Amino acid sequence: MQIVFAFVPDPVGLGLVESLARPAGNFTGTTYGEADLGGKRLEFLVDALPATKRVAVLWGGGFPQNLALLESARRFASARAIEVFAREVRGVGDLAPAFGDAAQAGAEAIIFLTDNLMFGHRKEVAELALGHRLPSMHSFGAEVEDGGLMFYGPSLAESYRRSAALADRILRGARAGDLPVEQPTKFELIINLRTAKAMGLMIPESFLLRADEVIE
Repeated sequence: MQIVFAFVPDPVGLGLVESLARPAGNFTGTTYGEADLGGKRLEFLVDALPATKRVAVLWGGGFPQNLALLESARRFASARAIEVFAREVRGVGDLAPAFGDAAQAGAEAIIFLTDNLMFGHRKEVAELALGHRLPSMHSFGAEVEDGGLMFYGPSLAESYRRSAALADRILRGARAGDLPVEQPTKFELIINLRTAKAMGLMIPESFLLRADEVIE
């Protein structure tokens, strides 16, 4: 059986493939992002809200890569003299306490690193961010469609297309283990302007022009 996966953060670490360039075995596919996205997401958040000096990073433990994203955000924060309050979210029942802790710690914005469990509660996450007036940066576009403020990351549509192209090559006779695992090449910035207005935020026009999609 030949298998094409999609959106796997670390297929080598998970033991699915020997390397990205030479997978071997019966697996190939597309990865989802890289650790540097943590710093890049914080950079976009600060560009949109220049006065921000203290940011909370709330992360779900279901995605091991979230720790690498957190460390990337910390490195960027250190270079820009931004304080980071980090807190693991240990379950759905821990969402409200985590947001409360972030607000009590004086956070002015939040990076929410979701996992499979938290992703299913993205509307609740958006409501908590709005309730605490914490502008939020997210890991997936769907979180912004459901009320989060911003998303920056790989284009899911492009990843689907690349996965389909790999499957097509296998159907034409190629072996999965001979097809290099593909990393994202197209990234998107999505902004929910309705959420920004609900929070009373003034997002600079120059920043809005950088967005691939603005939800109004």
